[in-house]
Amino acid sequence: MASSDTDSYSDKRDFRKTSEPKADDVSFDWAESRPVFVIQKHDASNLHYDFRIEVDGVLKSWAVPKGPSTDPSEQRLALPTEDHPLTYADFEGTIPEDEYGGGTVMVWDRGYYRNHKDASNGDEPKSVAEQLADGHATIWLEGEKLTGGYALIRTDSGDDERWLLVKMDDEEADARRNPVSTQSNSVKTQRSLSEIADEEASADD
Repeated sequence: MASSDTDSYSDKRDFRKTSEPKADDVSFDWAESRPVFVIQKHDASNLHYDFRIEVDGVLKSWAVPKGPSTDPSEQRLALPTEDHPLTYADFEGTIPEDEYGGGTVMVWDRGYYRNHKDASNGDEPKSVAEQLADGHATIWLEGEKLTGGYALIRTDSGDDERWLLVKMDDEEADARRNPVSTQSNSVKTQRSLSEIADEEASADD
């Protein structure tokens, strides 16, 4: 059964109109039992990138207006959004304009991740859920476009909750890369945003 954490996700959507997965749909299978992450390029009212990581059975989600960076000196604003069901990690298509989040969605990057928090004082490292609750989480991504350590840092809480998504300074850091610009197509279907939108529109005709 889907977590009650996805109630907000379900309440905002009319599944008679949108092809987005329902919270209780059977989950996809990427063939490994490791936590997943997905970054979805979302051409809604404003183009942004939805950064999602699997935590406690749901996808914790942030909207990143400028998309992720591979340069540790760049701090990217990340605005928290509602938890999504795990099945959303495989969603690519167009949400009707009159629906919540209306616009085209692309699976820009995806893969697995692990907790990057080192043990200290001989204790077990905190879980990602515990780190997020504390406002500072570090994870290691193993994606098709992004790899290496990333930090999620909460800078404001309450109604104005804001986070930063920052590349950690490790062997995968590269200030010369700009994958948002140079690797713009889907890792799932190799399509561009316009191709996804055009094919979805043709299918509806």
